[in-house]
Amino acid sequence: MVDAVDAVDPSGILGVTAVGLGMVLTPGPNMIYLVSRSITQGRRAGIISLGGVALGFLVYLLAANLGLAVVFVAVPELYATVKLAGAAYLGYLAWSALKPGGVSVFAPVDVPHDPPRRLFVMGLMTNLLNPKAAIMYLSLIPQFVDLDEGHVLLQGLVLGSAQIMVSITVNLSIVLAAGTIAAFLARRPSWLRVQRYLMGTVLGALAVSLAVN
Repeated sequence: MVDAVDAVDPSGILGVTAVGLGMVLTPGPNMIYLVSRSITQGRRAGIISLGGVALGFLVYLLAANLGLAVVFVAVPELYATVKLAGAAYLGYLAWSALKPGGVSVFAPVDVPHDPPRRLFVMGLMTNLLNPKAAIMYLSLIPQFVDLDEGHVLLQGLVLGSAQIMVSITVNLSIVLAAGTIAAFLARRPSWLRVQRYLMGTVLGALAVSLAVN
């Protein structure tokens, strides 16, 4: 029997990696949560939160490969609801960044310090409620599965694992560098404003794109 990893075309793994990299570098709920926790509570809190985010990706990976896509196809209203809810949330984040008195994602905010368990759970829930994650596993990974090679389920798991590794690597870098970036921007108020407006604009564009597509 052909090994499942060998059944995955290398170009498929490269494709998933490239798209996954583009998505993780796009500002969204996960990035905002991880940055805020890393700045306000330290790198350890950010890493614990990232553990929850990683588990959220694993849940989506397993659910998508075990039939969540079938549910969304059978009940398109549920899929539309997830998209619209996600668009509304991204719109709220965009308004929070662009409104008068709004703050940058890298601006320190005085928030209560949460215990490790709560940090982990909040990271998990942030990702589970992140529409980008759901849409990625429902529409991206299946495009790189080669039905002729067989082992469809295992192919999906291998491809999804590549995306998870990309996400964890990039997000860990962001967690570790968040404090340094925040300090750099704090010394340059004009850069902080530009970053905030850029972040809000990107989030707004994502919200509109998600709502209309």
